[in-house]
Amino acid sequence: MTNDRKNPTGAGAIIAFLIIGGAIVGGLMGQPSIGLLTGVGLGVLIAVLLWWRERDK
Repeated sequence: MTNDRKNPTGAGAIIAFLIIGGAIVGGLMGQPSIGLLTGVGLGVLIAVLLWWRERDK
């Protein structure tokens, strides 16, 4: 039995790196919590875009 579906792309690492990166960049600019929230927002946006791109595959 073969499964024609491809393995989905995980986005957990992307979210984690963007959260950490956002906190670091925000900390350098004096606003670590805003940087953290920006990282979370970008990470979730990229995760949703990856999911949306692969949902029909």
